Amino acid sequence: MYDFVYTSQSSKVVFGAGALARVAEEVYALGAQKSLILCTPEQEGQATEVAHLLGPLSASVFAEAQMHVPIEIARRARDHARSVGADCAVAIGGGSTIGLGKAIALESSLPIIAIPTTYAGSEMTPIYGLTEDGLKRTGRDARVLPKTVIYDPMLSLSLPLGLSFVSGLNAIAHAAEGLYARDGNPVMSLMAEDGIRALAAGLRCIKQDPNNLSARSDCLYGAWMCGNVLGHVGMALHHKLCHTLGGSFNMPHAETHAIVLPHALAYNSDAAPDAMSRISRALGSESAARGVFELGRELNIPSGLREIGMQESDLDRACEIALSNPYWNPRPIERESLRSLLQNAWDGSAPCR
Repeated sequence: MYDFVYTSQSSKVVFGAGALARVAEEVYALGAQKSLILCTPEQEGQATEVAHLLGPLSASVFAEAQMHVPIEIARRARDHARSVGADCAVAIGGGSTIGLGKAIALESSLPIIAIPTTYAGSEMTPIYGLTEDGLKRTGRDARVLPKTVIYDPMLSLSLPLGLSFVSGLNAIAHAAEGLYARDGNPVMSLMAEDGIRALAAGLRCIKQDPNNLSARSDCLYGAWMCGNVLGHVGMALHHKLCHTLGGSFNMPHAETHAIVLPHALAYNSDAAPDAMSRISRALGSESAARGVFELGRELNIPSGLREIGMQESDLDRACEIALSNPYWNPRPIERESLRSLLQNAWDGSAPCR
């Protein structure tokens, strides 16, 4: 018998090859006249293209977005938005850039148009994150949810294969945890399973042919589904660990999610059997945790935290930080089991209960 609460969130989604060309139309639809275009230094070329498409609707390009949204960068971007009189932010890039837009919106309520070029899924959530003094603080606020999201699979054609793969597994993590969230519901479960299915199939096709636009479209669709799930329900152990590793140890965001996910799923496997059944079905595997791990190996992405710069000597501290303010989780978070999880993730060994 069903027993749940479902609250819908409103974002306009424009999806299709060549959809970027509609950016000026979407700025007009918001009633905005001066757009601050956000990006990382590496994506300034794409931001300049957006500025060209916007013409007189472009106020400035701010190309300083960084991973984990350091608070000093967020403050500088906010002050720059004020100085150029921006009444809208257009964020083109992945989670770092969209996260910067959210940080601006958190204080100014500036509307955001998100143009994702990765599969992070952040564009569909009211979740923000800021890093200060080595700790990453996250929260939810309706003001940071982008008003419009433009999904153009052509923009991901230049996304390197390795980044495509870890970004896709990052998105799968959002849906996987949504399946056993405390506030989950049947609508989100359907989206989560379909999102995982689309991403797994799309990533496998991209490995065979990186220029397969249809596969890129499948991945972007999957990212939309998975991001939508994260935007509607809570997070659990996996996200707490990744926020700890990213904010306190500066681990790369997507790679960390991809490595930790199978171990977090193994930790929760007995406590969330229905979720694990859905994940394994979407992956075409007999085990959710093993299926994610094997997908990562199939895509040749790093399997251990040590491969991306994590020091083994920092694992005890990471465990203590994660335990100090834990997220809700279907299985109780126990120090010894959590430390073992982190060790396995560092080693890159196959997940175990």
